[in-house]
Amino acid sequence: MYAIDHFCDADLRKAVIAYDRFDELASLPIKIGEMCRRYSIDAIIPTSGAENLTGLPAPVLGSSPAVAARYLDKGYTQKWFESLQIPVPPLVRPGEFPAMLKPLKGSGGWRNTIVHSDDDISAWKDLFPDEPFILQRIVDGIPASVCCVAAGGKARALAVNQQIMRGCGPYRFGFCGSVTPFDTPGKDEMIRYAELAAARSGCIGVLGIDFMVCSDAVYAIELNPRFVATLDTIESATGINLVDLHINACRGIIPESIPVPVQYAVRRILFTDRSFTLTQDLSPLQPHVADVPVTPAEFEEGGAVISVFGSGSDLIHAEETLDNTIRLVNQYIQ
Repeated sequence: MYAIDHFCDADLRKAVIAYDRFDELASLPIKIGEMCRRYSIDAIIPTSGAENLTGLPAPVLGSSPAVAARYLDKGYTQKWFESLQIPVPPLVRPGEFPAMLKPLKGSGGWRNTIVHSDDDISAWKDLFPDEPFILQRIVDGIPASVCCVAAGGKARALAVNQQIMRGCGPYRFGFCGSVTPFDTPGKDEMIRYAELAAARSGCIGVLGIDFMVCSDAVYAIELNPRFVATLDTIESATGINLVDLHINACRGIIPESIPVPVQYAVRRILFTDRSFTLTQDLSPLQPHVADVPVTPAEFEEGGAVISVFGSGSDLIHAEETLDNTIRLVNQYIQ
């Protein structure tokens, strides 16, 4: 395996034959071309930021760039969900506040914000000029997702997950972890909607559908035509290998049934509340941590430092093991 990644963390470096780092998404095609010239690459599996790249110098395993590009547009996805009669938060009328503002393109939720007036919208535009956006009615609930695998107009759900958001500050809607499985009364409804959407999407391989689970309904939020950020907890909770399932789907094979979780798994991304330099190698803490920084590593206030994990036979025990690891890691990053 060879990787081109923005971070090239210590654990990724140990898992691959070769790696290269990119700063801007615009440099990805150049980096991919260089890697393919240096090594004999059988196939490319695009992940976040590379879903709609064209003209790559090796076969692509996954959705076609044209198909993936559709669902990177939140406006298109909103209308597409509606055409399938899958509930979505409705768009608001001009002057209707409060509202959820989302950029049409982008992932991770870090630019999403709640606006209460036209002045709030203008302030967001000042931060992100010339960035198209949509305004949705706010729905209160729990962020969740269903990971699916699709091929040939068929799809199978693999896991239902709770998504953990930062919850405060300017990036409060940014992804910072997950819980698998997510036990919720809306689980079956989410699976039904997700399998319908994945099957009809034209996507191939592993993909994710995000939801908001409310007290009386579930609402589809996004379709992500790529590997999902909840990969770690899905594999830990179910024992499946998502890369194997993705490659099989590219051959037209998907599982006959939904995998049964064997345990609960929790992941959290830890952020620093100050600027600091990490000098201690945290690799010995694996497998309880991942995304291990290469030392010395400098972090600005609010920056993501490392992912930590917990697991157990029930959610309480999984969260207890997570908390133990967080306390251990905090000795080095606080």
